[in-house]
Amino acid sequence: MGTKCLGILFVLFIVSTSVTQAVTVLSYQAEDAKIVSGVVESNYSGYTGTGFVNYSNMVGSYVEWTINVTKAGLYHMDLRYANGTTVNRPLEIRINSTVGNPNLAFIATGAWSTWQNQGFNTQLKLGSNIIRATATTANGGPNVDKLTIGNTPLTGTDWGKAVVDSTITRYPTASDLGSWHYSKAFFLYGAYMVYKRTGDDRYLTYLQNWVDSHIDSAGNLDVNLDALDNMQGGNLFLILYQITGQSKYKSAAQKIRTRLDTYPRTSDQGFWHMVTKVGQLWLDGAYMLDPFLIRYGKIVGDKTYCNNEVANQLLIYGSHLEDTNTELYFHAYDEQGDVSWADPVTHHSCCFWGRSIGWYTMAMVDTLEILPKTHPKRSQIVGKLQLLIGALANYQETNSGRWYQVVDKGTVTGNWLETSCSAMYTYAISRSIKKGYVDGATYQSFANKGFQGTLAKISIGSDGLTNLTDISDGSGVGDLNYYLARPKVTNSFNGLGAFLLMYEQMVKPYG
Repeated sequence: MGTKCLGILFVLFIVSTSVTQAVTVLSYQAEDAKIVSGVVESNYSGYTGTGFVNYSNMVGSYVEWTINVTKAGLYHMDLRYANGTTVNRPLEIRINSTVGNPNLAFIATGAWSTWQNQGFNTQLKLGSNIIRATATTANGGPNVDKLTIGNTPLTGTDWGKAVVDSTITRYPTASDLGSWHYSKAFFLYGAYMVYKRTGDDRYLTYLQNWVDSHIDSAGNLDVNLDALDNMQGGNLFLILYQITGQSKYKSAAQKIRTRLDTYPRTSDQGFWHMVTKVGQLWLDGAYMLDPFLIRYGKIVGDKTYCNNEVANQLLIYGSHLEDTNTELYFHAYDEQGDVSWADPVTHHSCCFWGRSIGWYTMAMVDTLEILPKTHPKRSQIVGKLQLLIGALANYQETNSGRWYQVVDKGTVTGNWLETSCSAMYTYAISRSIKKGYVDGATYQSFANKGFQGTLAKISIGSDGLTNLTDISDGSGVGDLNYYLARPKVTNSFNGLGAFLLMYEQMVKPYG
């Protein structure tokens, strides 16, 4: 068959520090490509064009496109696919007879009518190029809808890749990366998002090596599950289970789920931040647990419990920590009210610490990604998210596009513009626009300014490695002066992870 393409004009941020570019996106339908051991079908909804390719269940079945470019260089491509099974259906990506990626992951999408993109970057020569996507297992490939590519090569610094590559250079082995910690897992989740765009297998290998250094063959983790922080890395277990199918990753995730059956709670059923913090809810904890738990329900099972638990946790935390005057959120709550930082009446802490609000905002956004539209508490969560995003827009610092360490105290001496919360808010605002929770005409400018403001804090040093500055050090709970005095850190994993999620959300080359 001849290969047809359709060009659509988008204006996108593409791997640039300060400018937008007009990029023509060329779409090559799978049904118009060369197909070997596969058929064109249209029995599942959501495809583009006239149908999609269903690979035969065999090694070696493939779809092959011939595309033409007017300039040699590095290009970004996306394969739009659906995988209604529960297992990865990898493809070998071959460019002009050279293997670009031997085993690119195409993980389950949840249904054959649920489509998503898997990206990869590749060098193309001037003129005609052949792109072949070949099944590498007896299950065959996923259903493939189309291949998209920009009409010009990528230019400028790809800050997502640069951050991951620099971190791997600084910590080349799992031992170098070190002990199990939520911030490292958060960074690695961001690295996985870069993998989803670029198809660079080194990032998956790095992630897997670190996880494998902390669990045994039965999925036992080398730290106790006595703090929500220690559960955040469960997201990596789910990723690796989807890609490899290895039971140890499923078992590791199941152990977190099982721990919740006996994990301590407040009287209204909120999970304590850690077992030694009796009766305390910290806003951070929403992100440490909730996105993992709702993803667990989707990928492993137990959807009803997981959906209900996560919705309840978000609203319980919010009921104690929301400030209805500003629609910002306090950092922590103590049920007994007997710790030094707790207000004697409300039992919450004094301040709106930037990163804690970032964790909670991202938890809502990521939860809504999966929480069914019919869930009875979904509309309440969306409403709270809308109010919070409105508040964040009000407190964005106009000149820099960033947000303050203590969000509402921009005029207080000693307050400072903090990078990780700025990246988190930018991610959440942009994602909320994309999903339709808030109006793009109202809020896109805040996301754009946040993106540019955060990019202003990253640079390349004399050693060729990236440096991301002005990140708040980790924090307990304290008074205003405590938060203002937190050290400014460069290349903190909290900051790097937030930066990567923001970057991958805002930089969507060609689709």
